[in-house]
Amino acid sequence: MNNLIKPKPLQTGDVVAAVSLSAGLAGTIPYRYEIGKKQLEEEFSIKLIEMPHTLKDITSVKNNPKERAADLMAAFSDPEIKAIFTCIGGEDSIRILPYIDFEVIRSNPKIFLGYSDTTVTHMICLKAGLTSFYGPAILSNFAENQGILSFTAEQIRKAIFSTIPVGKVHGSPVWTAAHLDWFEPENQKIKRPLLSAPDRKLLQGQGIVKGRLIGGCVQTLITIVGTELWPNAESWNSAIIFLDISESELPLNIFRYFLRNIGTQGILQSINAIILGRPGGQRSIDECEAYENELINIIALEFGRPDLPILSRMDFGHTDPMMTLPYGVLAELNCSDLSFSIKESGVE
Repeated sequence: MNNLIKPKPLQTGDVVAAVSLSAGLAGTIPYRYEIGKKQLEEEFSIKLIEMPHTLKDITSVKNNPKERAADLMAAFSDPEIKAIFTCIGGEDSIRILPYIDFEVIRSNPKIFLGYSDTTVTHMICLKAGLTSFYGPAILSNFAENQGILSFTAEQIRKAIFSTIPVGKVHGSPVWTAAHLDWFEPENQKIKRPLLSAPDRKLLQGQGIVKGRLIGGCVQTLITIVGTELWPNAESWNSAIIFLDISESELPLNIFRYFLRNIGTQGILQSINAIILGRPGGQRSIDECEAYENELINIIALEFGRPDLPILSRMDFGHTDPMMTLPYGVLAELNCSDLSFSIKESGVE
């Protein structure tokens, strides 16, 4: 991952394409999309445009993965478009894989941003040799009720609008996983309650470690194992893996099987650290701690890595606000003060 192409940073007035690569919610609840578009344009002074199938209804998007891929390829190919933002995640963006032209991405590097099921497209970018950004989506984070959360906006500015390395990412003092039904437009008037954020938690490890960032949503990574998108052994070597658990069901035994799979591949033996985002959804503290315990049990006891630093309860993934993580970029984890730093810029 040392030689990934880094895209150019965004600038005021740039054109950004919105794409629906998974769930077709943007066209099904258009008011929410329009709010996200308005807040994005006002906050960052960019121009957001739709691709031909971005606002198709949920059934049309689901039934036409080839059209979803066509939008992505067209957005990369268009020189007027400087970045591509996803509308939302979902569960089946793996179906766009047969229609991807990796050379189009490689030859037209630009910022690609999203999270959750968008992990698939991040791995597509990685295979094409491009740094992409695991971060906010239009319908969820940029359409946040009563305005984009300041931490999320600050992290986006640092990650994709500036060539200065992000540096130390302090934890957000507040967080939320509150759910207000998007299919009820009146809910948009209600500001989601922000709770005092729990401190980061060091599950094991010591010292200061560095590594290049790779990872994504666990539920989506499971769908990628065994496909041409699964990164080669070199990509995991000395890396810092970031793991995001979505609000979708993830039984502990499935999480355990996934960890054993990557352990058996030799990945757990070759990486330098793991960071775990706060699990999404309305999960209890006990449920969240159960995932943490599984990490320790599998990594320390079954694969003999009690030395591997694991830092949990981080601000990325399926809770808000969220930091933006650039793939392939050097990061640092300090086990003494629980700090996390991004040492390089993801744009240049």
